[in-house]
Amino acid sequence: MKRINKQSLENAYRLFESGAIDNIEVGTTRGLQQIHTYLFGGLYDFAGQIRTSNISKGNFRFATALYLNEILVKIEQMPEHTFEEILAKYVEMNIAHPFMEGNGRAMRIWLDMLLKTRLQKVVNWQFVSKELYLQAMERSPINDLELRTLLMAHLSDEINNREIMFKGIEQSYYYEGYEKGNDD
Repeated sequence: MKRINKQSLENAYRLFESGAIDNIEVGTTRGLQQIHTYLFGGLYDFAGQIRTSNISKGNFRFATALYLNEILVKIEQMPEHTFEEILAKYVEMNIAHPFMEGNGRAMRIWLDMLLKTRLQKVVNWQFVSKELYLQAMERSPINDLELRTLLMAHLSDEINNREIMFKGIEQSYYYEGYEKGNDD
């Protein structure tokens, strides 16, 4: 698992460094699949593939695999003109959890690309507490106000700032339990 996280993190950096991120579809399931494939291609044989099995985390069951493709079509159709609409779409995609593994890392990049394209903003993730973020995400299917408030407080208009993007990627991996340098 440590090797996968390290390689995936390097892939995430390369996604931005190479400019490949500019060729990703914004706000679509296909775009999310492209990000997931880029991060986990060669590491997971299911990279970029919509899951066909049911999954859960703790006591929360993500969208049923049987209806996942229909749910993803509905999520794609959600509006994305305002911060609130984009966050609602992000929450719904999190509930769908379309991949067997790596959803959070891929979806945070997907969210930032949506924010960047539609609002000329990105989340400065390095200042978003892991504990507060994970708690807000856990409660977001019931009410996303906590998540909206948390992320809105850390929006930046420095959409082309390399340091903000790379620190954000590192923070995203930290949310998932990976800390750079711990597996060398």
